[in-house]
Amino acid sequence: MKHTKSDLIQMQSLPLSIKIHMTADRIQGWYNHWNGYRADGKEKDPTGIYLSFSGGKDSTALLHLIRTHCIGVYDCPAVFIDTGLEYPEIRKFALERADTVLRPAMSFKQVIERHGYPVIGKAQARDIGTLQNASDKNKATVNLILTGYTRDGKYAPRFKLAKKWIALKNAPFKISDSCCEVLKKTPAKKYEKETKRAPIVATMACGSQLRQATWFSQGCNAFTNARPISQPISFWTEQDILEYLVTENIPYSPVYGEIKQDAAGKFYTTGEQRTGCMFCAFGVHLDPSPNTFERMRETHPKQYDYCMRPTDQGGLGMAVVLDYIGVKY
Repeated sequence: MKHTKSDLIQMQSLPLSIKIHMTADRIQGWYNHWNGYRADGKEKDPTGIYLSFSGGKDSTALLHLIRTHCIGVYDCPAVFIDTGLEYPEIRKFALERADTVLRPAMSFKQVIERHGYPVIGKAQARDIGTLQNASDKNKATVNLILTGYTRDGKYAPRFKLAKKWIALKNAPFKISDSCCEVLKKTPAKKYEKETKRAPIVATMACGSQLRQATWFSQGCNAFTNARPISQPISFWTEQDILEYLVTENIPYSPVYGEIKQDAAGKFYTTGEQRTGCMFCAFGVHLDPSPNTFERMRETHPKQYDYCMRPTDQGGLGMAVVLDYIGVKY
């Protein structure tokens, strides 16, 4: 089902109580579809569903909602992918609550050595990686990235890489968007193939332009995707998540500190605002100081040292990368 920007704004403005009911309804529909019934009510072979559980505040809220507000959903295991990139507090929290733990075939260090570092953003990193590996085989794609013109001579500006990032093709290190695919999506897809379960993920449209565009095109439940996926809290906001954790009195990872409200009633965390992958540099150039890595230096010095230490000394070599893109650490 197609959605518009006004649809998203209208849904995001709804009270949290209504969003909970709407999300529960979407999860129930996802469960019914993959557990023995089709949309037309006819029986089919059951497969199942699962929650991709990261241990972060968003998936923690969604796990609670599934097990508390979705009365008809009886079988939805929480599956945690132990990538080695999580904050130690997040990892411990997730391992204590996950029903199943998956591990990728490669480490983050192996990924950056083979494919490259994740910098700027996923789309930009993918394009820069293509430019770094230019050849006769991908010259049409390279031209599209550099000029915005397709092989047919049509101008498609949305495919053109911003001029300020093109120079990164000459960086003394490889750049790539492969880490997410290798460390998260590949083990998840393997699990889905083996179990026939369809995933529920805790992504929100407010998280990025890419996620917003995805919601516009497929809504919350993408039944017909090549990889069917449910994103039932897509229309929630960061404020909804924090309010839900507080009002439902849900335990969450201590890495976020306390959830408080300012004078205007806006919720905020006293610790980390967002967690994700600990060593990822996507978007860090946009962060106000202290950024992710500056905070890591103070709160997690052991991980910080490993992150910044040169690769020939057993580290990840992120200091060189951050210096090159002009990010403080």
